Amino acid sequence: MTIKPDLSVPIPDRLDRVHFVGVGGAGMSGIARLFLARGATVSGSDRGRNANTDVLGDLGATIAIGHDSSHVGDVDAVVVTSALWPDNPELAEARRRGIPVLHRSQALKALIGGDRLVSVAGAHGKTTSTGMIATALEGLGADPSFVNGGVIADLGVSSRIGRGDLFVVEADESDGSFLLYDTAVALITNVDADHLDHYGSPEAFDAAFVAFADAARERAVISADDAGAQRVAARITRTPITTFGESEVADVRVTDITTDGGAACTVTAGGESARMRLRIPGRHNAVNATGAVAVLLALGFGLADSAAAVARFGGSGRRFELKGIVDGVSVYDDYAHHPTEVAAALDAARTVVGDGRILAVHQPHLYSRTKAFAGEFASVLESRADHTVVLDVDGAREDPVPDVTGELVSSRFSEATAVDYVPDWQAAADRVAAIARPGDFVITLGCGSVYRIVPQILTALGAREGAAPLHR
Repeated sequence: MTIKPDLSVPIPDRLDRVHFVGVGGAGMSGIARLFLARGATVSGSDRGRNANTDVLGDLGATIAIGHDSSHVGDVDAVVVTSALWPDNPELAEARRRGIPVLHRSQALKALIGGDRLVSVAGAHGKTTSTGMIATALEGLGADPSFVNGGVIADLGVSSRIGRGDLFVVEADESDGSFLLYDTAVALITNVDADHLDHYGSPEAFDAAFVAFADAARERAVISADDAGAQRVAARITRTPITTFGESEVADVRVTDITTDGGAACTVTAGGESARMRLRIPGRHNAVNATGAVAVLLALGFGLADSAAAVARFGGSGRRFELKGIVDGVSVYDDYAHHPTEVAAALDAARTVVGDGRILAVHQPHLYSRTKAFAGEFASVLESRADHTVVLDVDGAREDPVPDVTGELVSSRFSEATAVDYVPDWQAAADRVAAIARPGDFVITLGCGSVYRIVPQILTALGAREGAAPLHR
């Protein structure tokens, strides 16, 4: 059982020395980077080294691998995430010494200060939408600060302190901490029940989004297409609403979507229209881009300039990211970890694969989510991929649950020959290489550690007789 954040802990007036437990995560490392940029002394620990810990070390942070009470020095606060176990020795040491223990959202709130905040929330599409808005604001000369859940390709980082007064954050709904921020413009991409281990019911999940949107000081931008988002919109009483999407009643409407390579579409608002040709594929990304344009309109930018700026977005790390091509086989990685996200990623893959086949490598994430959605995952994978290799569950913050393994997903396929359950990663990589042929599209799917199998897949493909060299 992991900790629940205590958001009532007072945030110290000064945060000049900060220690991060779990500093290598996407969100935590981004916040740590901003403290460094503000001149703070930063230390942190994680159970293993990764690219984020290496970069933070290069920037001047003191990074320890492994968790030990001795890592907590003379600091103003210790920053944690909800994924932390209660018996973590650094958490225990902070509490023993009376050092304030802040959830990462509280540390981020301290950084935001009085800036005009855009908070992006939703079960899917947050990282892409946040990246689109940050990239567009940069192109429009606003020089925003931002914290995203993935590296923004065009900006080269997942977080940055800008000189402008706009701050864009990917707001995490998983533990309710997105309710902490003083949001000016709220974007809700969709409301598709998830994180029920925290909320307990779909109704409580909806209620959190209602509170999030109703607290926005200026405007809530909400999907007109998503049923959950519309349930939320119907309950908002205080905040003006702008809707976006394909619906005929959307205030900012997207039409004429084409998905041949990079998606293209027409966005219409207030009787004016603009054509966008995106650099990334997928119908869902045309809709995400429309939501980003709607946010820019709410901030006071014009439609034509907003559409042109959003169209420049080149993607985010671990979001439909090309990792290499070997022997004509393209290998991509994607963060999708909910059936709706997996469907969107595979639909985007279908638009670019041509005559090739889609080979999915799926790592279920969380025992609770796998148990709840095993049938949905199987249905989506079987209907959209030509073949699927299922790995075992990445339990992350959860204790193992008896009989909940990757086989729970693979056993729900109606056609047994369309799937392999292969818990051993090397065997899984070898299986992919054995069935892949030139022109095929391999995509790893999951928000856990599945991206780490990509080098094994590329190596296995390269070991085939007559295989062409790797290129990106």
